[in-house]
Amino acid sequence: MTANQAWFLGIDLGTSSCKCALIDNQSNLLALVNVPYPGTASKTDWKTQNPESIYRGLIQAVQRGVDQAGVSPRQCQAVSIGCALHGLLALDAQGNPLTPIMTWADDRAAAQAAAVAGTPQGRDLYRQTGCPPHGMYPLYKIRWLQDQQSALFNQAARLVSVKEYLIARLTGEFLVDYSLASGTGLLDIHRLKWHSGALRAAGIGEGHLSPLAGPGTRLKINQADFLEKTGLPPDLPLVLGSSDAVNSNLGAGAVHPTQATCMIGTSGAYRILAPEPILSPDASTWCYCLDEQHWLVGGAINNGGLSLAWFKDMLESWPEANPEITIPGLLALAEQSPAGSLGLICLPLFSGERSPGWNLQARGTFFGLSMEHDLRHLSRSLLEGIGYRLRILDETLRAISGDINEVRASGGFTRSCFWTQLTCDILNRPLSVPRIGDTSAFGAALWALLGVDEKLTLQELGSRAALETHYHPQPEQVKLYDQIYPLTKQLYTAVNPLFSAVHELRDWNPDPPPRPTGLNYPRSLSGCRL
Repeated sequence: MTANQAWFLGIDLGTSSCKCALIDNQSNLLALVNVPYPGTASKTDWKTQNPESIYRGLIQAVQRGVDQAGVSPRQCQAVSIGCALHGLLALDAQGNPLTPIMTWADDRAAAQAAAVAGTPQGRDLYRQTGCPPHGMYPLYKIRWLQDQQSALFNQAARLVSVKEYLIARLTGEFLVDYSLASGTGLLDIHRLKWHSGALRAAGIGEGHLSPLAGPGTRLKINQADFLEKTGLPPDLPLVLGSSDAVNSNLGAGAVHPTQATCMIGTSGAYRILAPEPILSPDASTWCYCLDEQHWLVGGAINNGGLSLAWFKDMLESWPEANPEITIPGLLALAEQSPAGSLGLICLPLFSGERSPGWNLQARGTFFGLSMEHDLRHLSRSLLEGIGYRLRILDETLRAISGDINEVRASGGFTRSCFWTQLTCDILNRPLSVPRIGDTSAFGAALWALLGVDEKLTLQELGSRAALETHYHPQPEQVKLYDQIYPLTKQLYTAVNPLFSAVHELRDWNPDPPPRPTGLNYPRSLSGCRL
């Protein structure tokens, strides 16, 4: 590529890192970088984020992307930013943060959501906003702020996502796209306006929220610090774009109602783009608006790669843990276990549950442990447990949307052939993996291109997502998983009534002691008197 050739920038503000994709005007990938946010304390501390750390991570990711592609920063034609849904940040009247960013994984508003769940108000909110009552939605996080930090809430002039905060910082304007707005639980997905009943439930007015706009809306980046550090041209067009969930579907090429995206990253999701709002009778799925012609429909799980990262960090934290424990190492161990993990079943609900039960008090379970199980079986049962949760979403989505004839895989799990094949076998669905695995960052870059070339359509851009690998279910594995899958649902039904009691036990010790390090204890039982 020549230094004078035009290019487009897509940014994905993830849970633990910022990703940037650079493409040319034919959607060819020029660079893809992933930069962890500076100052991140723990790989499993997903609940809050520092907005300043996000801003610094964004700058570093852009710088590295430009260097990797070998392009002139002055030739960037447009940029678009995507971010995770359900985040909340309170700002004062000058636009300064009053709180950290409360991410999708923040569960402090569970009680506020539980007070609405199962009531006529909760059912009406779902019908109008597409969001089941659940503590991850900013509607309930706002209620928590009022209930628990009223003085701080009274100082809040705006309640926004991290994307809105950064866009305002870069352009001087507050705007929110329909998809991110849908993920707050405050948007009327039928009228594409803030829903008055949801605003009343949250105890706020429209003035607390950003004006709504479509994904093709263009702003201009004029913030001197950002432009100076990245070298990007002044008044660079910023295309509003969408959320990471929509961008993932677009970047995977799943833009038709019969194409689903199966994603496992930090969390997990199973979703389609539909030409109309689709709601489930029991509110087990969500429905978010993209624009006047498209709605994102599906379900999500809290515990995707997050579960594996928790497992790794837990093993590393104990004195005699193998210092070489890594995520690839755990995957290699899991591959050594037979399918079915010798009868060990995992409910990977370590950070609560989203779809289909929407229970933030749900907790993880390993069921069937015996003396013959070891780390290999634990690792594999965890991966299998994630697959079973996605299979529930597959069944649920097909029941309300009709047939899905193609499933495209995206997210970090596609970097492991073993994990992808295992998921394929549990779903009993062929999985196609796009050539560009980071579909959310690539999808954001496509929005930047779409915002400049108005002749392009969403469907045409979706067709540019080339597929690289195809996985097909293995009959013997499918037969085994088909036997285990009903047991996982029975196990969930059996333990579900106990989750609230376990949650209350945690409340007896709200500040648990730190994990032990350097304990002095015997390496064997020899010499111990029992």
